[in-house]
Amino acid sequence: MRQLYIKQKVFSFNEKFTVKDQDEQDRFYVEGSFMRIPKTFSIMDTSREEVALITKKTLSFLPKFFVEVGGEEVLTIKKELSFFKDRYTIDAAGIEVQGNWWDMNFQVLKHGEVVGEVAKEWFSWGDSYKVNVLQDEMETVMIAIVIAIDCVKEDESSSNSSIDFN
Repeated sequence: MRQLYIKQKVFSFNEKFTVKDQDEQDRFYVEGSFMRIPKTFSIMDTSREEVALITKKTLSFLPKFFVEVGGEEVLTIKKELSFFKDRYTIDAAGIEVQGNWWDMNFQVLKHGEVVGEVAKEWFSWGDSYKVNVLQDEMETVMIAIVIAIDCVKEDESSSNSSIDFN
């Protein structure tokens, strides 16, 4: 099992941060496309090669995010039409997210087998997540899922905060 830690800086305008392992060594670098359309997050390994890409679909009635790992789309996160409470779904072939993924406490299963766990770290400055990867080949997918869900949450909170009640 490998433990990874994602800590985003609260006042980072360039949307760059690092994913570290349990020994505090860099494992992945994440860069967002600040002020560009479509909104993307590129996940790179330590040699700065892109291993995953998260893209927000533009010109969509409801928000939709695509996650690619190794050039293949592995999952889609999309907002469902609902009137009382925001609802999102995750579509993926063979991958399932169980638990409270909106609060960042969940397990990731592949064909019914747990391959990783995510827990939000409380009492920290900024968003911090602990990611337990149980299968090494799922490491990049796990990081991409966490960052994609966090991106959806940030997008939702920024759209809610921009409502003018005057």
